[in-house]
Amino acid sequence: MGTTADPLAVLGSLPGVADSVAFVRKAVDQAYGHRVMRRRSDEVASEAALRGARGSAALAGADWALEEIRRRSDFSVDGESRTVGAALRLTAESGQLLGVWRQSPLQALARLHLVAAGGTAPDETVGRPRLAGEPVDEPLLQAAEFPLPESSEVVARLDGLADLLLAGSDAPALVVAAVVHGELLSLRPFGAYNGPLARAAQRVVLVGSGLDPKSICPAEVGHAELGRAEYLKALRGYVSGTPEGMAAWIAHCGQAVGLGVRESVAVCEALQRGAA
Repeated sequence: MGTTADPLAVLGSLPGVADSVAFVRKAVDQAYGHRVMRRRSDEVASEAALRGARGSAALAGADWALEEIRRRSDFSVDGESRTVGAALRLTAESGQLLGVWRQSPLQALARLHLVAAGGTAPDETVGRPRLAGEPVDEPLLQAAEFPLPESSEVVARLDGLADLLLAGSDAPALVVAAVVHGELLSLRPFGAYNGPLARAAQRVVLVGSGLDPKSICPAEVGHAELGRAEYLKALRGYVSGTPEGMAAWIAHCGQAVGLGVRESVAVCEALQRGAA
């Protein structure tokens, strides 16, 4: 990312990124400007959380219908139900971690992993970066044969990411959120649930930045709608570290936010009609 004091801001100047940032800003403004948001924003946020969790779980291999998630109360029966449960818990927890995130991003990530694991992982592995030789259960990236960074690289890059976040940046929220998402997804710092955790961290950044303060723009919906193939293609761009690849990943994340906004605007319209 260069040697500038604000490397994230450099990413904001890559070709096409300004257009993605403007697109997202316009889309988010449209959602917040809907008349339903004046009195029923909590309902929209609750629905956005549910749909976002469904989208995140779908990307992680548990593509359940929304009504099935509404109906179920037990999310510990099998692998898919645990994935859905983890996504639901992460989405709920992400809104409670803004203060911790601002003070200590690594502590917030540890908390997110604890919440995601929900008692399904060995206690000694929960909430800490994986050690050398420890396995990683991340089927989506394993099937796509993404290289798994060594544990020493994981620790160094997590520390570097935390330093960047704590230093602050003039980069747009979309850029910061995309970098956090891409870095966590490519590093896979924990033994499991890295994908849902990375998407929850993206949500934390978008909310905490003030771009989406009420958390009504579920990017996870958009990532799922764009599909696994496009998700992995864009992530390969991020992993490449090239300007073109980084810009493509940021643009992909922007598209996902835009589709999430579209989903919430549809929820607003349904509430206005009395259909939801």
